[in-house]
Amino acid sequence: MNHFLSDTVALTGRSLKHITRSMDTIITTTLMPIAFLLLFVYVFGGAIKTGAGSYVDYLLPGILLITVATGISYTAFRLFMDLQGGIFERFQSMPIARSAALWAHVLTSIVGNIVSLAVVVGVALLMGFRTGAGFGAWLAVAGILVLFTLALTWIAVIPGLTAKSVDGASAFSYPLIFLPFVSSAFVPTASMPGPVRWFAENQPVTSIVDTIRNLFAGQPVGNDIWVALAWCVGILVVAYLVAMLIYRRRMS
Repeated sequence: MNHFLSDTVALTGRSLKHITRSMDTIITTTLMPIAFLLLFVYVFGGAIKTGAGSYVDYLLPGILLITVATGISYTAFRLFMDLQGGIFERFQSMPIARSAALWAHVLTSIVGNIVSLAVVVGVALLMGFRTGAGFGAWLAVAGILVLFTLALTWIAVIPGLTAKSVDGASAFSYPLIFLPFVSSAFVPTASMPGPVRWFAENQPVTSIVDTIRNLFAGQPVGNDIWVALAWCVGILVVAYLVAMLIYRRRMS
């Protein structure tokens, strides 16, 4: 275990250096969520009825999930490029824990997405976002977002290992970016027609968004938090098992 941890830390440092030398990666992952934030608040916000409160307060949880979905596409891209460059084969010839290289990409994704999320929250504050959430609520929001990032990152590992081209490695994230649009992220699900409303209310994004929104508002989260955690953990376990199976077969 000590060998695995030390190898993972060293390789994570390597991946983080790549990001710091190419800051356009973090800038790119924050530009689209910020653009959505500006567009919906200042262009569409006046026509969307969400009840009492500022629309930016209602919108931000969904934008945070879009930020994560945008960021993980770069995990698949970096993993694909390392495989194509033969880095993993070189690591196999060294006394390095086999899964350490994979976990390094996952941890790098978490760090990069935390930075992007902080930037988006900062922009939202400048746009008028206000919250009565205490320290515990902020900690719960951070925990849910990190767990969501971890789950989606392991999904990103799968195309990173199996894609045949750079475009294929990153294109998988498009459906994940689109998913919040068919949820309670932008408008209440009650305004949607029957089949669309059923899908919106029973997909993972809605429970996660509603939980974060209630935490920010200082309102009871009810069963939403357990549904959100169940979705995140379920996706994480399945994605991790599939990714590790593919990785072991490819590296064997």
